[in-house]
Amino acid sequence: MKKLLLAAMLAALAPAVHAQPVTIKLGTLAPQGSTWHELLKEMGQRWEQASNGQVKLRIYAGGAQGSEGDMVRKMGIGQLQAASISNVGMHDVIPEPQALSVPFLFQSEAQMECAFAKVRPQIEASLEKRGLVALQWSRIGAINLYCDAPHKTPADTKTAKIWVWSGDPKSVEAYRVAGLTPVELSATDIVPSLQTGMIDCIPNVPLYVLTARLFEKAPYMMDLPWSWLIGATLVRKDTWEKIPADTRAKLVQIAQELGQKVDAEVRRLNTDAVAAMEKQGLKTVPGDAAAWRTAMEKTWPVIRGGVVPAEFFDQVKAARDQCRK
Repeated sequence: MKKLLLAAMLAALAPAVHAQPVTIKLGTLAPQGSTWHELLKEMGQRWEQASNGQVKLRIYAGGAQGSEGDMVRKMGIGQLQAASISNVGMHDVIPEPQALSVPFLFQSEAQMECAFAKVRPQIEASLEKRGLVALQWSRIGAINLYCDAPHKTPADTKTAKIWVWSGDPKSVEAYRVAGLTPVELSATDIVPSLQTGMIDCIPNVPLYVLTARLFEKAPYMMDLPWSWLIGATLVRKDTWEKIPADTRAKLVQIAQELGQKVDAEVRRLNTDAVAAMEKQGLKTVPGDAAAWRTAMEKTWPVIRGGVVPAEFFDQVKAARDQCRK
């Protein structure tokens, strides 16, 4: 009887013995105190509660773990287990998401959203093949061009040095085809490069430009959205699968709920960011839409097959055309 009782006690304790706490180290460029950072902190708190303390999220914000490319590399060797990064920053993992930020490919955010919904399963399958799970996707906003001088057309912008993401030489080539002057730098080098004159213009979203105070050196915003930026929270598949399946379902639900909250908040905050920057000296410059569209369409043949796989680029373009209808 004693042996049976002992066996029953051991069986009852077995799940507790085998359930090991999981700490997920997550990197992001989101500045300390920004909306993105605060919502990641909320996600961490709720994950810990939902998992009864078994899952802890440790966040390294503001580029503390380097550029998005650095974060991806650190995930590859296990120094980080997760990252909240943009679709452009994913090019070191898979190139497909960058198609969603091709300049002037989409005429509106709704059109981009519609096309993304059609290709999202393929993107997530490609990530999973690389050992990554996309927990949620969020909208970062419309990309505008911020410069140290008022540029309206490609012709009067051709000598301005425009920042492009490091590690993406084909995008550099694409900008040159459009008649522009790209400078390839890490995102963490933007501020000092603006201060020293190494770059004159940055394409980015209003909330990031405000939070990082980039508009102080680039106080002219062209009113044309070049493209749209989205982001995702990615986690290593091997780390994720250490968490019991029923707990994972709860954590995904929390991540997706907060992703929707980010979308609603960020739309409002991007609008508020422009208003706040205008009060501090930002000037809006009317861009020549037809001239910019003509110039940037010249980049598409370079991007197709050079930056984004040709077949996938064509799928996104076809999805866009379906969404137009």
